[in-house]
Amino acid sequence: MKLLIITQALDTKHPVLGFFVRWVEEFSKHVDELHVIALQTGDYNLPDNVHVYSLGKERGAGKLQRLSTFYYLLSTLHKKYDSVFVHMNPEYIVLAGPLWRLTGKKLGLWYMHKSVDFKLRIATFFTQHIFTATPSSFRLPSKKVRIMGHGIDTDVFTPNNSVARGEHILSVGRLMKSKRHDLVLEAANEADMPVRIIGEGEERERLTALAQNLNISATFLGGLPHKQLIDEYQKASVFVHTSETGSLDKVVLEALSCGCPVVTTNKNYADMPVTIAEPNSQSLSTALANMPQHTAEDLRSHVAKNHSLQNLIPRILGIYG
Repeated sequence: MKLLIITQALDTKHPVLGFFVRWVEEFSKHVDELHVIALQTGDYNLPDNVHVYSLGKERGAGKLQRLSTFYYLLSTLHKKYDSVFVHMNPEYIVLAGPLWRLTGKKLGLWYMHKSVDFKLRIATFFTQHIFTATPSSFRLPSKKVRIMGHGIDTDVFTPNNSVARGEHILSVGRLMKSKRHDLVLEAANEADMPVRIIGEGEERERLTALAQNLNISATFLGGLPHKQLIDEYQKASVFVHTSETGSLDKVVLEALSCGCPVVTTNKNYADMPVTIAEPNSQSLSTALANMPQHTAEDLRSHVAKNHSLQNLIPRILGIYG
């Protein structure tokens, strides 16, 4: 197979999409030739059969210039790939889906978001396969949907026995209302535990003020590169997850893969080795005080079996046929 991947960023230091470099590396193990078009590029080191092209956002290219570059690349690479994998950006299928279908390219979209807009509907019409992690992470009914689980790199997200775990709570996610970091702060107050929060967003000022009003030890770390995020999972006493989105967040799986115990308010994790609490500070505090004992390897093995990147990529490529 000769594959074209289109993604937003290819950069190990990207605070949100740093993980995708490992996805590309894993794809490269199973295809003859791999071409990657990214909106922006940065730090990466990939095998010789991977060819990377940037649309130039990191160089300040405007929208018209990026669009022109996109179509130029499609025309020059046309005979060098037979299948397309679009990661989280249905607009590229809107822009090129008719051409790809007309020329017989096999087309797949990875999408995980509650949002359903006109772009997604058009992309769903043109694509042949839609890959997503859980039923709740793609909310447009379609027979094209394939539920795949998450792709956690369990060779990288691992426990570190040489690092002693601290006594603090860790929370990871954009600082927005639906993530309910305020509940994490209130639970930390009741449990008398320090808390570290990773992420950026519009709620930072309000959350900082809440932490000050509660007079608790709260550290806001902002967005972190991939390596530092793993370090935080390995050092935390417990990961607390309070998002209201209802989907299976990969941050929970990353924490488990690093051997970090998890307390969550999401009942969709009932079949995992986590502690489930009601979405209020008292229930969370009680859960923190009464967590069952799991070994780090027990937590990691569940992710390795059901949500590993190493299993996900061959499954995706197998569906292309």
